[in-house]
Amino acid sequence: MQHLNESQRYTIYRMRKDKKTQSEIARYIGVSQATVSKELNRNADTRGRYSPKMAQMFADMMKERGRRPYKFNDKMRALISDKLEKYQWSTEQIKGYCQANDIEMVSVEWIYRFIREDKRNGGSLYRHCRHRLKHRKRPIGAGVRNIPDRVSIKERPPEVEKREEFGHFEMDLIQNGKDFILTIIERKTRFLIMERLTRGKNAEEVAKTVIRLLKPLKKHVKSITTDNGGEFAKHKLISKKLHTSVYFTDPYSSWQKGTVENTNKFIRQYIPKTMNINQLSYNKLLGIQYLLNQRPRKSLLFESPFALFYNFAC
Repeated sequence: MQHLNESQRYTIYRMRKDKKTQSEIARYIGVSQATVSKELNRNADTRGRYSPKMAQMFADMMKERGRRPYKFNDKMRALISDKLEKYQWSTEQIKGYCQANDIEMVSVEWIYRFIREDKRNGGSLYRHCRHRLKHRKRPIGAGVRNIPDRVSIKERPPEVEKREEFGHFEMDLIQNGKDFILTIIERKTRFLIMERLTRGKNAEEVAKTVIRLLKPLKKHVKSITTDNGGEFAKHKLISKKLHTSVYFTDPYSSWQKGTVENTNKFIRQYIPKTMNINQLSYNKLLGIQYLLNQRPRKSLLFESPFALFYNFAC
């Protein structure tokens, strides 16, 4: 399928208003009729309304989602080993050097994992670390104590609870064994965004995934509410990059983010606890997201999340 740009999407919108056929539109903008048909099927709501602004926003979201984290490979292992053994660089210096020089490299946490694995296998890379791994902080766990500078839900503006304002989100994880899916819900419209976490629930990677998924919606994101899982410990990074506030529920009070909890139950219709999440393809997960966003909800007076989201985001 050919990729459309913003100008082509606005042309589709104008020509549809002028009652032009899909084949006429396709010829005019220089793409196949199948491309126009798929564009309209994907981005029109249940009433057949098509918004070029909404379509472009979804395209930008898909583009951001397509920017997958780097996969750890032998080239990275060799570079890490070289910088440690020859120059005794820290893990942050290795990561920073690669970023500055546009070299593919995994996160600092993954570099540490590689060093610890090397140590378990009898290697000596850890000896080149300044602290030799002796004083490294404990991995982030699930307790509140591991979330510095957390902001309680009690400080969240009261209008968020009323669902009268668009742009307040909740987020959570779905877990099957050692595999996880990040779920993000807009409270007013119940619109769902979700993605499989390829590196587990490491706090830094979770934060980067949240930022990537919500970046196309940045101007709409007013707040995010989540629980006290250590995977959300990098909330300050999320707040900084999205210019928003992240609030945490009280311990053992999942009902305080009931929108995402309830949506997770809908997701379980398609992804039971016995399913291997790693067997879910990227397109299969998007298909589930699409089905749930198009499903009419009693709480929305039988409108779909997609239709309401369309109205507020455009």
